[in-house]
Amino acid sequence: MKIIDKSVLRFNGSNKPEATVESGEVLIFRAEDCFGNAVQEEITMAEANLEYSNPAAGPVFVNGAEKGDVLKVEILNIDLNDHGVVCTFGHCGPFQDKSELRTRILKISKEGKTEFKGIEWFVDPMIGVIGTSPAEGEVACGYAFNLGGNMDCNVITVGSTVYFPVEVPGALLQMGDIHASMGDGELTGTGIEIQGDIMVRVSVIKNFELNWPVVETKDAWYVCANDQRLEPAYRKAADEIRRLVADAYEWDYTDVALYMTLRGLMGANQTCLDDDFQSVRMGVPKVPGKPALIK
Repeated sequence: MKIIDKSVLRFNGSNKPEATVESGEVLIFRAEDCFGNAVQEEITMAEANLEYSNPAAGPVFVNGAEKGDVLKVEILNIDLNDHGVVCTFGHCGPFQDKSELRTRILKISKEGKTEFKGIEWFVDPMIGVIGTSPAEGEVACGYAFNLGGNMDCNVITVGSTVYFPVEVPGALLQMGDIHASMGDGELTGTGIEIQGDIMVRVSVIKNFELNWPVVETKDAWYVCANDQRLEPAYRKAADEIRRLVADAYEWDYTDVALYMTLRGLMGANQTCLDDDFQSVRMGVPKVPGKPALIK
C-alpha cells in the first residue's frame, strides 16, 4: 500500500505527483496538522496565515482521471496522534472581541476520547483540507474553492465518500488538516488540530457533470460550496444540490424546490473568516428506492 508522506501548501496543476495509483486503489495520506506539527506547547498565537498553513499530503495522480470526470474518495480510516491543539486567534470568529488568545493541548486516549475542562467525549475525526487541483492558477491550502480545499466540513469523516470535479489529468488529489473533533462553523478557527494517517480508496467516475464537491454519508447527500459571504455560498450549494436531485429523480426545478423546503439540510462548515470565505453545505436525506445522486 502506498503511503504519501510529503506535503504541499497549494492546490496547483503543476505540482509534481508524489505517487501514481490506479482507480480502485487504497492508499494512505500521512497528514501533518494545520500548523505543520509546529505547536507542541500551550503558546499564544495571534494570527493564522492562511497562505502558509494547512499543509496537504500529496498530490496523487490517479490513472484514468481526465477533465470532465469525477474523483470518488472513500474515507476508510483515520488514525490519530495521541494529542492535538485548539486555540483562539485574533480577528477570527464571533468570539474574537471578548476572548483572550489561548492555546490548549488536548490528549486523545487509546479508547478514542478527549477531555476539556472536565467534559469528556468520543472524538469523531474529520478531514479539513481535501480536493483536486485546478487547471489554471493555484489556491492556497488554507482556502476553499470549487474543487475542495479547506472546506472544514465535519461530515467528511470515516465512512463518508467525497466526490470531486476533475480539471487536470490524474486529478492530483491531496489532503490534510485533520481535526479530532470540530463543531459546526469552526468558531475560533480551530478544531482539535492533529496529525494522523488517512486511509482512502480512490475511483474514477467517467463523464459526470459536477461543479462543487459532494459528500455522501450514511444518511444524506451534501454539496459543499463557498463564497466571501454566507448568502451566495448557500445559493451556490443550493443550486448544485437542486440540479443533482432533479437529474437523479427526474423532477423539475419547482418540485425539487418544494421538496427541499420540506426536507433540505443546511450546515455551516467553516464560517469564522469574515473577510476570506464562508464554507457551507446543503443537502437532502437519502431515500430508499431512489437512485444515487452520483453514480
